[in-house]
Formats: sequence, C-alpha cells, structure tokens
Amino acid sequence: MKHRRDAGATIWGDLHRRRHHRRGYSLGAVFGDLCRLLGGPMLRCGGHRRDAGVTIRGATIWGRHSLEEVHVTTEQLDATADTQCLICGAENPPDALLCEECYAPTAIGRDAAVQDREPKIISVIGDSNVGKTVYLGLLLDMLTQRAGDFEAVPKGAYSVDLQQNVISHLSRRMFPPKTPMEVNQWHWAYYQVRRRVRDAPCVDLIMPDMAGESLAAELVTPQTFRVIHSLLKKSSGIMMLVDAALAANGSTQPDFFALKMLSYIDGISAAKRGQGIQTPIAVLLCKADHCPECFDDPHGFARANLNRLWNLCEARFENVAFFPTSVAGSLGYGMSEDEQYVVPIPLHTALRGVLEPFEWIIDRL
Repeated sequence: MKHRRDAGATIWGDLHRRRHHRRGYSLGAVFGDLCRLLGGPMLRCGGHRRDAGVTIRGATIWGRHSLEEVHVTTEQLDATADTQCLICGAENPPDALLCEECYAPTAIGRDAAVQDREPKIISVIGDSNVGKTVYLGLLLDMLTQRAGDFEAVPKGAYSVDLQQNVISHLSRRMFPPKTPMEVNQWHWAYYQVRRRVRDAPCVDLIMPDMAGESLAAELVTPQTFRVIHSLLKKSSGIMMLVDAALAANGSTQPDFFALKMLSYIDGISAAKRGQGIQTPIAVLLCKADHCPECFDDPHGFARANLNRLWNLCEARFENVAFFPTSVAGSLGYGMSEDEQYVVPIPLHTALRGVLEPFEWIIDRL
C-alpha cells in the first residue's frame, strides 16, 4: 500500500491496483475509531462508485467498491492514537512529552508498548538524604557493565541520564544534587535486564528516582503525588533504603519513616487483612560502613535498631529481606565558601551490597 501523510493530515491509498496492504479493516469496525482519532464525526461520502472516498475532517481514505470496505494500516492508526500513561492510565495526546495527570514521561508507555511482555516496575524509596539517587545510579551503571553476569540495555536515551549524572558527580568527588520535589524533573530509567545464560528470560524494568520530600508529603497527605500512589500500587518489587548509621546512633527517624512507608504500602495493596503481602521488598541498610555489625548480621541489626519496622514486616509482609549496603569508601568534609556549611566529599567509592538486593528481587519476579 502506498500512503503518505501531508500537512492536511490526508491518508492516500490505491487499493484497487495494489494488494500488499498490511491489514484490512471493515468500514463498520474502523469508522468509529477514525472519527475519534482523526478529529470528530464529520463524514463526507464520495458516492457509490468504484473509488468512493470517505473524508473525516480532512483525512481521506479511499475505498474499494462503494463504502463496503476501507483499508488502512496499523501505522496510520497508531500515528494519531492517544498515548496511554503506563503509570496512571490517563490518555494523552500523541505528541505529549509528559502525562497530563501524573507528569510521568509518555516515552515510557510508547517504549513499553513495543515489547511483547508486561513491564515490571521496581520502586526505590526512602527518606530524604538516605542515598536513593546515588544507589540507583550506581546500580544501573553496574548492570550496564555486566556486573553479576547481568546484561542491561537502556530503552531510550532518557534512561541513561540518572546513571550519567551520578557517575559524573562522583568522578569529581561530589555527591549529586538532591532530587527536586517536582515530578517533571525526576529521572526515569527503563531497562531490559537478563542474565547472560542460555534461555534466560528478559525482564523490562522501570525504575524512577523519587524525591524523599515527595514521599514524605505523600505519606502525610495521600494522593498529593498521584504518580507515587500509582507507582507503588503497580510495583512488582520495592527497594526501601533505611539510614543504618542514624539507627545505630539511636535515632528513631529511620524506624518511623520505614514504618509509615510500609503502612502506606499495606493500605494500597490488594491483599486481604488475613493474608500477607507477597510483593518482594528489599530493605537496604544504607551507610553500613559506619556500623560494621550490619554486615555480620543484618537481620539481627534490624531487629535491634529498627524494631517497629521488623514487627510490621513479620505481621503483614511475607517476602522481606534485609541487606547491608555501602557506597562511599571514605568521606572528607569541607566548608562551602558561599553558604558556610559543611559539605561531605566522597574521596573514593567502595561498593558493597549494591547488586545483591536487586538480584534477590529479580529472582522473585
């Protein structure tokens, strides 16, 4: 089928002489969709003759033998179809960059639609300043370098932005800036991940870098950030980062934040009260280099220093594991010339326990 699309949004075809169209649609089946996709109910028929034409607000489809059969290609329908947001399900215009409802990138939905499988969402959550951005960026960098016999392929250039941002800052002995609360400024990563073994299945993973302040605001007032609610509800796995250094020093903030976070997940889950939640949740004890006992017995550390969280996990969550994690090998501290406050400086990185939580979740998807 020969067709083109010009400024007047006209679709041309000569189906009487050419038969190599991709797929045929009857007029009754396709007319309703074309009216909606191409702009409205206006219809002008060219009469009952050999090459009758149907015009819908400037879009002309030439048929064969009166109006009995109209042939269009799937590409022509897709070019004018609305884009459904993969996160919240809202319909968006085809040229929209962000979802009009939750502000998630519409490119994720378009990339996911090409695949033959349902994408899996892994959410990385945690309090502010716990290290979510650094952890996620280093994890993606390790996967693209085939660490742990994994192979990761980014789907879209936007998926590399977070990884590049983290690595470029750490190479200059700087931590990356805080993630903004505005959803349209978050980094999103969409990767195809598989093990490098024969017949290993390929998993499509979507991992956003959410701001800790946005998570805290959502906990206080649910539905403040619709994207967070939709993400956690659709998540196939969750990695929750907890500041082990603060917990080891006697602070109750990490315990209470994790308790509220899991209570929120419990509230939006579909599990009945008599059943445990099956979603795999990896609790990462971050900054474990400040408390080496985490590496010796992570579950014992959580039971002693995060007792409220531990009790909730035993009561409602059936698929939880604790992992000690450390990124910075050593830190220095400097004084900012402008703001006059102390700035931590990562002198070098010594990654421990970065890949293990991800591997544990992948095995349970």
